[in-house]
Amino acid sequence: MDIPQQPIQLAHNVKRLAQMELTGAGQVYVQGQYAYIGHLQNKERLGTTILDIADPRKPRIVSQIRLDDDSSHSHKARVVGNIMIVNNEQNASGHGRKAEQLPSARTDLRQVLGREPTPRELAQKLSISEADLPAVEAAERHPYEQGGFKIYDVSDRSKPKLIAFQKTGGKGVHRYDMDENYAYISTEMPGYLGAMLVIYDIRNPSRPEEVSRWWMPGQHTAGGEEPTWPGRRNRLHHALRSGDHLWAGCWMAGVRVIDVSDIRKPRTVGEYNYHPPFPEPTHTFREMPVRIGGRRIAVAIDEEDHAHGTQEMARRRGRPHGCLWIFDVTDFASIKPLSIFQVSEADSPWSRAAPGRFGAHQFWERMKDDTLVYCTWFAGGLRIVDIADPSAPQEVGWFIPEPARGMAGPQTNDVDVDDRGVIYVVDRGPRFDILEFNGKR
Repeated sequence: MDIPQQPIQLAHNVKRLAQMELTGAGQVYVQGQYAYIGHLQNKERLGTTILDIADPRKPRIVSQIRLDDDSSHSHKARVVGNIMIVNNEQNASGHGRKAEQLPSARTDLRQVLGREPTPRELAQKLSISEADLPAVEAAERHPYEQGGFKIYDVSDRSKPKLIAFQKTGGKGVHRYDMDENYAYISTEMPGYLGAMLVIYDIRNPSRPEEVSRWWMPGQHTAGGEEPTWPGRRNRLHHALRSGDHLWAGCWMAGVRVIDVSDIRKPRTVGEYNYHPPFPEPTHTFREMPVRIGGRRIAVAIDEEDHAHGTQEMARRRGRPHGCLWIFDVTDFASIKPLSIFQVSEADSPWSRAAPGRFGAHQFWERMKDDTLVYCTWFAGGLRIVDIADPSAPQEVGWFIPEPARGMAGPQTNDVDVDDRGVIYVVDRGPRFDILEFNGKR
């Protein structure tokens, strides 16, 4: 017997106010009447767009910043007052990482073979094709030197003024938080395995000054530490400040709570890791702005990270997608998971549109004093989740946009909400949507 197919409802309690075609983006950040958008790797070298959103139905471009070189992207932007920070990170490429392995690969082969390895032998050792070896060797000769972050004066939004570039290391800065005094930078640094935390004093924004560092035991290889995990599996994605604590998503190491009451001596006071068995890495972690039922509640969201193509998606069938986690963090020494929120593949017509992803990614980081969590879900669009009952999260609204030009499905990537309750979402394709939630607040 044929089971009748029910049409998928693409929106619930959410409507579109405006849409623009903008280069694919990693982050949208709203302050006052302006939205700041950090763009993903693109041929135009577009780094940051500043939009006037005073009328959310008629957004307009005020200015755009382009990058100096084609080896970097600047897909994050945050603003406090008239100071904007954007990241500088190496464009995605396997060559840079393989280049790091070249010296040890040559040494190992020399010891085994008793001679210099041939290009074919070296390529096999690196698990690359021989045709790719020249590019890897070129990356070894010319390592990436642009990693770091830039600070702009945006008092005139039409003419952002670069006032400082802070170099870091490795592939550079991925994500970060900031306030009036400090920048909490997640970056690779010489002597450390994978991204870790460097805190900078930015009270004089033209001369950022390093204040302190934090890392997980095993990351500081130059200090003699040895990781207990393979590769860069455990690393800091980024940390968000709330009061005297930083809330850190640590990829395959789960979550950490970091005490920064002494900004020069950050220390870990809480941790929880759900990997394994859950296969998707922890992206973002933070406490809710209000106590719920007398308890201190935090949320974490995974990034649907691995399913990028048809074959990989088929291989993963039966495994859980990235999801939203709810924790009781009343006692940092005993963090307890309370529930998870998941979206079914049946809830989006593009859940299996390859290449692409379907699963959680990011939530609105600057939550207000309520129990709503605004989440981006790649091909699942925007999901609005109420955790008034932390043990039973309820979806109260969603919006799944149509695919952006040239995309097999939507790839909703980041979300911000302004003081009016207007919602701003960016896509990895050329799409920017401005939305309005009409449900419970």
